[in-house]
Amino acid sequence: MTTLNNRGLKSRKNFASTLENNLFEQFDKLATETRIPKSKLLDEAIEDLINKHSKKNDQ
Repeated sequence: MTTLNNRGLKSRKNFASTLENNLFEQFDKLATETRIPKSKLLDEAIEDLINKHSKKNDQ
């Protein structure tokens, strides 16, 4: 039997964090204007961050 978190998500994990007020406001505005869910925007941002730091380690 597959274990699911409390929201029934199979391919995602819940986590909590905080953002600077200004960043949160910009992030919220971006999600509203683009109509892209915040979770998808976070996926993209974290993937970019991981790639950026992976390239530094490869040098």
